[in-house]
Amino acid sequence: MPGELHRSGRIGWLRAAVLGANDGLISTSSLVVGVASAQPSRATILVAAVAGLVAGALSMAAGEYVSVRSQREMYEYQIALEREELAEYPQEEAEELALIYQARGMDLTRAREVSQALLAHPEQALDVLAREELGLNPDDLGSPWRAASASFVAFAAGAALPLIPFLAGLAGVRAIATVAGVTLTALFAVGLGLSLFTGRNALRGALRMVLIGGGAGAVSFLVGRALGVVIG
Repeated sequence: MPGELHRSGRIGWLRAAVLGANDGLISTSSLVVGVASAQPSRATILVAAVAGLVAGALSMAAGEYVSVRSQREMYEYQIALEREELAEYPQEEAEELALIYQARGMDLTRAREVSQALLAHPEQALDVLAREELGLNPDDLGSPWRAASASFVAFAAGAALPLIPFLAGLAGVRAIATVAGVTLTALFAVGLGLSLFTGRNALRGALRMVLIGGGAGAVSFLVGRALGVVIG
């Protein structure tokens, strides 16, 4: 159904944005806490954090571009095959479409009339076959650049939050505690948001995100502190 395909496409974009922000938040906060626990200067922490933000955002964008581009090329190939089959075996394709309409409740005779009428308009017939037989929307196969841009922005937005305490001039234990507070609060909100897509208990999902992010941050803190002692 075109309406359902459009809705699912929007939900997919929103879900990807939430997950991208979540990745940026956890990875950068863990990086910041790990580096800060080794007690370097505030400038060193900010350089490491900004480098992690840019590298992570670019990596996410590149990965999303390749993924969506490959998916789009596969869809375009499937549609091209359907175009060739429609040109070589129009009656067989019309019969396939008639059977699809019949399965959805249309009288077979009427379904055959509709499918035969479509043969007079090959491009329209191809559009209908792509939607009905392949489950694809030829007008919306996914934009690699849009996907890459959304991933970059979402990751960068999530990754920017842990930088705020250091940009505000905080340092030491106070800065680490503030980063932890900001990160866990944001993760709680992300967990609530993800429940909209999973249909699971919102509070449980939020607490799970807090535990995952908190665990990653704790491990990073311990590793950073240990390296700081060894190297320092």
